[in-house]
Amino acid sequence: MRSIQKLMGALVSVLLLLMLGLNIASSQAVQIQPVEGEYTLGSGDIVSITVFGQEDLSVETRLSNIGVIRYPFLGDIRLVGKSVNEVELLIDEGLRGDYLVDPSVSVTVIEYRPFFIDGEVNRPGGYPYQPGLTVEKAAALAGGYTERASKSVVAVRRNVSGREVTLEVVSSEIVMPGDIITVKQRFF
Repeated sequence: MRSIQKLMGALVSVLLLLMLGLNIASSQAVQIQPVEGEYTLGSGDIVSITVFGQEDLSVETRLSNIGVIRYPFLGDIRLVGKSVNEVELLIDEGLRGDYLVDPSVSVTVIEYRPFFIDGEVNRPGGYPYQPGLTVEKAAALAGGYTERASKSVVAVRRNVSGREVTLEVVSSEIVMPGDIITVKQRFF
């Protein structure tokens, strides 16, 4: 009976350690992988703001470095750092009541800001972002890897919550607009 209790205790300990390890691994993955739908607008994005039935309130614009646009009736509004849903809500609340009874606002990203790739690729430079783009696909857009490229670990500089961070990622990592990808040289 005692040996069964010890065995059960050991199994519970192993399970707890496994669960803790999975929890740590998943929290690290969440920090690296962008969450779809939480894309935040940045300088260089072209956005379209449409208020249905109100053509004079519809705007298409490229966001400048300061990320502020002048919007009819609302004046200057800051879009950089906000999600599409946050901008929709901001404009809806600003127009509701004083200007429109029930505005229907839609904000879409027409063109994302580019990503940049340098290091051991054949044609380093800036390229248009496409949703679902991985590091491996980005390297293909840049003419492929050179013979000396390290395909296993790549550095990505990304703006996360207003701070620029450098992440060591694998080639299947999702690329975000504005990322700077550096394909390092492998050591033989």
